[in-house]
Amino acid sequence: MTPLHPSPEQFRLEEVLAAFGHPVRAAIVRALAPGEEMFCGAIVPGVPKSTLTNHWRVLRESGVIYQRPSGRKLYITLRRGDLDARFPGLLDLVLSEESFGQAA
Repeated sequence: MTPLHPSPEQFRLEEVLAAFGHPVRAAIVRALAPGEEMFCGAIVPGVPKSTLTNHWRVLRESGVIYQRPSGRKLYITLRRGDLDARFPGLLDLVLSEESFGQAA
């Protein structure tokens, strides 16, 4: 089954902001910010797989990440170009916040 990846025109600001709003998802976005594709199991170690599945879905369906299956592994990248095209400056602003992605 191929996961749903919305086109940039389908991104909704409230969904993107909601995706950024959870500490685990924020940590995922911060980890992906340098632009490298990462194996999903290496991004936030220590978080149960069942919990991450929901976070991947929220991030993917909001347009924040792209998932690429390769054999039994799933690789993830931040859709920085698409996010910047749809909401210029938003990702940089969110990532510049010192508390973004850190537990309160």
